[in-house]
Amino acid sequence: MGAGDRRFESCRPDCTTHQTRGDTPVKSAVETLSPTRAKLTVEVPFEELKPSLDAAYKKIAQQINVPGFRRGKVPPAVIDRQVGRAAVLSEAVNEVLPQKYVEALQANSLEPLDQPDIEVTRLEDNEALEFTAEVDIKPDFELPDYEGVEAQVDDVEVTDADLEEQVQALRERFGTLVDVDREAAEGDFVTIDLVAAQEGETVEGGEVTGMSYKVGRGGMIDGLDEALVGMKAGDEKTFTSELVGGDLVGQDVEVTVKVTGVQEQQLPEFDDEFAQMASEFDTAEEFTADLRERLSRGKRLEQAAAARDAVLEAVLEKVSIPLPETMVTDELNARRQNVEQQLMYAGLTMEKYLEDEGQTPEEFESELERRVRDAITAQFILDAIAKKEELGVDQADLSSHLVRRAQQSGQDPQEFANHMFEHNHIPDLVQEILRGKALATIVESAVVKDASGNVVELKNLRPDGTIGEPVAEDESPAEQPAEEPSEA
Repeated sequence: MGAGDRRFESCRPDCTTHQTRGDTPVKSAVETLSPTRAKLTVEVPFEELKPSLDAAYKKIAQQINVPGFRRGKVPPAVIDRQVGRAAVLSEAVNEVLPQKYVEALQANSLEPLDQPDIEVTRLEDNEALEFTAEVDIKPDFELPDYEGVEAQVDDVEVTDADLEEQVQALRERFGTLVDVDREAAEGDFVTIDLVAAQEGETVEGGEVTGMSYKVGRGGMIDGLDEALVGMKAGDEKTFTSELVGGDLVGQDVEVTVKVTGVQEQQLPEFDDEFAQMASEFDTAEEFTADLRERLSRGKRLEQAAAARDAVLEAVLEKVSIPLPETMVTDELNARRQNVEQQLMYAGLTMEKYLEDEGQTPEEFESELERRVRDAITAQFILDAIAKKEELGVDQADLSSHLVRRAQQSGQDPQEFANHMFEHNHIPDLVQEILRGKALATIVESAVVKDASGNVVELKNLRPDGTIGEPVAEDESPAEQPAEEPSEA
């Protein structure tokens, strides 16, 4: 039977499935293949297979039709003749393997990281069952000193440019659009009809009518902004563009755009009247002071998050942990796919993204791998700290975390919680909370200073490692925004 033939619902030693131990400890031996991979050899006496054999006969008896016997009442001897004793043995092995595998893990104090590769090496009637299980395991390492870690972050500074950007965004929000009889310029709003075709045929989803579009916004079709500049109402233009999403990604299409209207955005003056319209303040001076304070508060939150991440990075630099390469590869693939999906939604190609970032493909891959390795290393360290500090998760912790995660994903908290329970994701959430608490433990004793030498106060650090505004007296924790701990 091949290595990939046996798959279990869980490979964790604390799994609640198939954990009933027999009176006799499982006979097993472990071979260390690498610091992150082990091979178990397990032997199960035939006598211990008998309960599983009985269950196999009952199960098969319910599945087959034999003349002269009611369904479920077929004797074992008849089943042996009908389907073969080997099929019954195989069914029994499927029943007993997960239990014995977990017992062997516990007996050898192994913490698996993934599903095992199982191979049954001996399966004979009336003889002991023998199988091997190769699995990635948590590496052994010496936990570095994580108390009193020192780190440095940038100063908090709200510049005039920051404030002007905020003011400009508010003016645009309250701006009005006015029809103009002139050529469109960057920043104008145009009403357009657009058709994307290939060999004279309109591509699927390639036609829109009466769409309002801000010239210079970007992110829709390559070349559209350049084509629109200089066009007036009634003008039509055709250009070639390469699609960056959909079934025809990477292929050229002929895009025909017609402008049916041009509007100019007129912005209100930032004065006392505007302050009264856009805020609770009476004067522009008061409104400006409030905007500056809001920007400062946001930057302090960013600084606190940067401090937390800098502390974790300082701990990572103290230790070198061997990592399971399969785990690294899987995470690399997942993150690469996530980046590609985000770029597709943004209407960007990987080539365009790398060009904008000033990176070569090799530099991108190198940086991605570094981040993945740091993230996995951080997980091992935080798990070890949580274990050493005997950190736990209670119902209140879990409830708060569920609400926060639901808010971040824009879902109803109850629906999100139901989904997590139904799909058995609660253990993953518990692990997230424990790692957050471990990270908070590190940060609480750390000494973090800004570039000017001032000690950075981390009062916005929550007990679960997230960063958020201090809770007001009339505001519940569930109403506060939060940031999840960085992976590294």
